[in-house]
Amino acid sequence: MYKTLNSLERQLCDIQGRLFELALKNGLDCPAFVMKFMNSETAASLDQSYDRLQWSGEEYILANLADEVGELKKSQNKYSNEVMFWIGYTYRYWHYLTRESSKQIYTQSDEKIMNESYFGFHTLDVPMAVDDLKELHRQKSQ
Repeated sequence: MYKTLNSLERQLCDIQGRLFELALKNGLDCPAFVMKFMNSETAASLDQSYDRLQWSGEEYILANLADEVGELKKSQNKYSNEVMFWIGYTYRYWHYLTRESSKQIYTQSDEKIMNESYFGFHTLDVPMAVDDLKELHRQKSQ
């Protein structure tokens, strides 16, 4: 049986999904953005049970990330809007399911794996997609 997210957790998943969409909308290099975000103190703040950043909105979170890591590069290396939202939403949902940090999640399933998995996994319930992503990681690790 999977943990059921409360409305607050689902809202934060949505905010992170919209953050990832905003990165695309702003013309950022999608793979580089995902890597920088998932390994950032900004993401670690969102991993906390409560942090003021969680209620700042995606524009402020993106600005906070840029302040932390320096300039976020623009590029033609982009994923689709749907993929970016799914990656952001799924990463945050994964955190709430397992309580793993964003860095830990990223080491198991980086942006390349997430992009490649989108077409097979985006129609699954998110907990099932997370289980499958974790299984892919286990298989690659063996």
